[in-house]
Amino acid sequence: MRKWMHKMTAPLAVGFLTALPAAAAFAQDGTASADDADVTLMKILEWGGILGAVILLMSIAMVALIIAHFVSIKRDTMVPPDIIDEIEALFEEEEYQEALELCESEPNYLTNMLASALPKLNAGFDTMEEHLSEAHAMEAMKLHSKISYLSLIANLAPMLGLFGTVLGMVGAFNSIVKLGPAVTPKDLAAGVQQALITTLFGLVVAIPAIAFYFIFRNKVVRITYEFKAIGEDLIERFRPQAR
Repeated sequence: MRKWMHKMTAPLAVGFLTALPAAAAFAQDGTASADDADVTLMKILEWGGILGAVILLMSIAMVALIIAHFVSIKRDTMVPPDIIDEIEALFEEEEYQEALELCESEPNYLTNMLASALPKLNAGFDTMEEHLSEAHAMEAMKLHSKISYLSLIANLAPMLGLFGTVLGMVGAFNSIVKLGPAVTPKDLAAGVQQALITTLFGLVVAIPAIAFYFIFRNKVVRITYEFKAIGEDLIERFRPQAR
């Protein structure tokens, strides 16, 4: 697991850290001294300011969510195959009460669906199917809500970056107003640096966040349809036989 997590986070971290010096160097004044032109990680974080720190924290949350979703959003992780086999065996033996107790003691996507449908056994197949569908919709909504935080980060990060860009440009123009004709490119560097760095931070976080959000969304859609099909197949035995 550790090796897998390292493979997962390393490209993101490398891309994040290698992109920063390039943009920061672009923001440097061409007449600056050699010491001022040296770009370090601490300088980059300093140029980003509070907004840059917030976006950096969002990047940490993004990586944590990506790892967590890769681990948890799997068919066999969400519903262990042996649980399905055990439920099928109890259904074959018509031990429906035991099947209900199993579903209640082992809550997951599928067992929650069946735990909603089985108590309606005496009410008829249509009622069971209705409750199964309602439980499926609820479980699907939980999964979509779970991955929606990646979409939130993908939308917030560039907005915060844009906010930092505006603040940086306001600071640069404020220097022009204060110094007038005496203003130099170095006087504008702080504002320009903040503008570029916060924009870069926002994009570096937003691009992988939106990409992984769609990856997980497609997985969720596929898995939810599969679990609904399994649930419907399990209760199909309760459908009245046509005469």
